[in-house]
Amino acid sequence: MNDGTSSPSPLLRAFPSDGYEARWSTWDGGHHETLSLAWENEAWTATGSVERENVEYVIRLSPLWQVRQFILFRDLAEPDLWLGTDGKGRWGEVNGAHRTDLDGALDVALPCTPFTHTLPIRRLPLHIGDSAELSVIEIDVETLGVTTAAHTYERVDELRWRITTGPGTAEFDVDEFGVPIDLDDSYRRIR
Repeated sequence: MNDGTSSPSPLLRAFPSDGYEARWSTWDGGHHETLSLAWENEAWTATGSVERENVEYVIRLSPLWQVRQFILFRDLAEPDLWLGTDGKGRWGEVNGAHRTDLDGALDVALPCTPFTHTLPIRRLPLHIGDSAELSVIEIDVETLGVTTAAHTYERVDELRWRITTGPGTAEFDVDEFGVPIDLDDSYRRIR
């Protein structure tokens, strides 16, 4: 087991400095998600648009893939949710209010996108057969509910991962950068 605060994951390629894009669709092809990743001001910014839930998210990441800010937009030009962290598990809202209920969590999990699995996959120094249990912030885009939960990440093979969250387990492949390709019967990578 690992605490999730060490050096980046072995065997994954560095993202291109000119950015990265991915697209997923639901298995029925009815809805899409677009992700773009850009290197700006010596940090990564991930921006995603998820059709089915009609949300957009922005995640600011340190060079070592530690979450610094999470912003969620639903139907307004202003953010519906804006959380920031010091990278050591202390969280607060944009207005400066400390969220003690979130302390100790290092990552965010947005169930409507496979991308948020990339955050710990890129950061965890796991070799094949190793696993780590992390405290993760789970965000319900419909209610804006924010809670913490234990997620266990296990590296099954070079590009295959198993994630256990409560009673559920998902196993999926990632590309050479650690971004999920297909996820169970939920998401299918189209680019």
